[in-house]
Amino acid sequence: MYVRQAETGDVSRIAEIFVFVRREKFFPIFQYEPYSFGELQVLPVAREYLDSPSRLQDVLVYDDGIVRGFLEMDGSEIKHLYVESFFRGQGIGGALLEQAVQARGASWLWALEKNPDAIRFYERHGFALTGERVLEEDTEEYLLRMERK
Repeated sequence: MYVRQAETGDVSRIAEIFVFVRREKFFPIFQYEPYSFGELQVLPVAREYLDSPSRLQDVLVYDDGIVRGFLEMDGSEIKHLYVESFFRGQGIGGALLEQAVQARGASWLWALEKNPDAIRFYERHGFALTGERVLEEDTEEYLLRMERK
């Protein structure tokens, strides 16, 4: 199995994947350049993880010699699941999700309504929309709650 607990040495790859996947997936929706290309930078994201070592305890990485994706949790909530775009479609996200569900008790998440690819991915992996929706903070975009069936 290639899914393991994140370590301090993974932080630069985690931050890199976090920044570039967020830009790729969320900039087309939010269209807010000051965040996507100003605030959202690899070094500050890496510092956030390094400044809070306990945060890494909630992160799993897919590593087969290269960290190709990661999943971050908060309790039983999946906060982030990002796979480097070059490696999508290879079962990496599914492996991370399965490990989080089986070993960590992951059971729910919020998905951006305008990200149907993510919603379909989670549905294929046993999650279902609950009907609950909330506005993403400081935006006009909705988040949809999904729970493990």
